[in-house]
Amino acid sequence: MKYLCLIYEDEKIWDTMPQDQAGAILGEYQVFTAGVAKSGQLIVGEALQPSSTATTIRVRNGRPTMSHGPAVDTREQLGGFYLVEATSLDDAVEVASRIPSVRHGAIEVRPIMTFGP
Repeated sequence: MKYLCLIYEDEKIWDTMPQDQAGAILGEYQVFTAGVAKSGQLIVGEALQPSSTATTIRVRNGRPTMSHGPAVDTREQLGGFYLVEATSLDDAVEVASRIPSVRHGAIEVRPIMTFGP
């Protein structure tokens, strides 16, 4: 089954984090990504540009509106994701618990809905 691991963290911490610490975490991401790719669990994973670059679209009363910024204003922002293949929710949680940002943010694990036969 496919699971989406959504990475939430306060993106402002990267602005104040010492360069060597940020570099170490990015190195951990490279090791993590290589590991899940080698295990065959990785389908795709990407980092996102800062939430300030987001554009949110809503249609109300048949009229589209656009606003700049994320859909919701929260303390933690969606910073990236991994789509993984896992045998169970427990397996997906184990993968998510190794994503480096879990130590200072949160990882939301959500099963992918399958339609059709």
